[in-house]
Amino acid sequence: MNNNKNALFESIAALEGALFIDGQLRKGTGERLPVENPANGQVIGHIAAATPDEVNDAVSAAHRAFQTWSRELPRTRADALHRLGDLIAADALHMAQIMTLEQGKPVNEAKGEVLKLAEACHFYAEEATRIHGEIIPNDQPGFQSMVVREPIGVVGAITPWNYPAELVGWKLCASLASGCSIVIKPAELTPYTALAIAQKCAEADIPAGVVNVLTGKGSVVGQALVDHPYVAKIAFTGSSAVGLHIQQSCPQVKRMSLELGGNCPLVVAASADLDAAVKGALRRSFRNCGQICIAINRIYVHRSLYEAFIGKLGAAADGLSVQNGLEFPAADLGAMASAEPLNKTRAHLADALEKGARLVAGGKAPEGNEYAKGHFFRPTVVADCTHRMLVMTEETFGPLVGVAPFDHLAEAVELANDTPYGLASYVYARDLTEIHTLSTALDYGNVAINNVDAGIMNAPYGGRKQSGVGYEHGREGLLEYFHFKHVRLHHGVGN
Repeated sequence: MNNNKNALFESIAALEGALFIDGQLRKGTGERLPVENPANGQVIGHIAAATPDEVNDAVSAAHRAFQTWSRELPRTRADALHRLGDLIAADALHMAQIMTLEQGKPVNEAKGEVLKLAEACHFYAEEATRIHGEIIPNDQPGFQSMVVREPIGVVGAITPWNYPAELVGWKLCASLASGCSIVIKPAELTPYTALAIAQKCAEADIPAGVVNVLTGKGSVVGQALVDHPYVAKIAFTGSSAVGLHIQQSCPQVKRMSLELGGNCPLVVAASADLDAAVKGALRRSFRNCGQICIAINRIYVHRSLYEAFIGKLGAAADGLSVQNGLEFPAADLGAMASAEPLNKTRAHLADALEKGARLVAGGKAPEGNEYAKGHFFRPTVVADCTHRMLVMTEETFGPLVGVAPFDHLAEAVELANDTPYGLASYVYARDLTEIHTLSTALDYGNVAINNVDAGIMNAPYGGRKQSGVGYEHGREGLLEYFHFKHVRLHHGVGN
């Protein structure tokens, strides 16, 4: 383990203050910002806040690279993505340790995320060769209409800290497959994962300038990408408030993909398999400490199953291990990424208890000196919740879930849809009428029934209402990176 730790810290040291511009790591000239290990509060390194000149250098490099990358054969771009996926998979453990050190999730979970990034590389590599146009019938003889798809240009990708490999990967892989170039601004909490991905891009011989990574604060560096006239598309994952600000502040017309907040419900119908529902609720409520846009925030359980469900979920939550994710790779939960989501979790819990909720499990940090300096919290279940409570009406983004009973399916639908968000929802039911009623009535972009994996790589993933615009994953996600061009030809044949 000591050798692994030495290699890990050597990798972090090599990325100290680094930006990745035009195919090379270079030391940034801007202010240094600390990056902390959320498990113990120790500073593991510093990033450089990219200056306006460095932002312009990266965007200009991407703009130049686009002129040639966009004209490469799809097979060439596919081969590059396959190489990238292979390199990432081969180094998944080391990249996972970098992620755990800066983000907090256990190494085994982080490794799974890195491997999903590799999967995205291979998926989009195959999709790169399947971008077809269309022939459109005309209503006059002698004419032919073709619809061709052309890459948009430079993509500005602004990514969050909760999934610092996967959420970079969705944007990176779609950009490379389509022929776009990209400038990535990762979250300042988790910059090293993105820089490690950039190193793999260089190893994969992806041409200089096609991929660039700028570090710094989102309000400055991210906004500079939004403002830059050479950036043709913004791909953002983060809060609804920031997404709305991006949309409102953009000084030019740009394409946008905005994957925003969730506040996702689970409905456990009267016909549900109780044990399966508890298992699903446990996984999707507490994985990554609930720091996921599609986390289950609130659960509505038919009254006939309510007390049994609460008892089983509480016992299961109490059985989850919370530990330093680097020292204990197989832990169920690691540290939360920072004090901000931890404080919000505590505030939502206090609000619920003050308004009459019943504490079923958790409710505090784990005890012991090893937890004292980190952002740890036990997985927490509160019952008898109402929509007067923040836990049921706001996205907590922490290891806290609220549970409430319902008597009729229409009541469950009304409660589940009582939110400005519409990213993902979950259902456990075995009765086909209940399944079809809920899948039709739930106003969400993703509905998972008898499972809690709302997104898969080859199906479109996106939200409704304040949960965003546009799609990632699948063919639909790739098409977000293209312009459609209509070419109408008069050839005269058949006049």
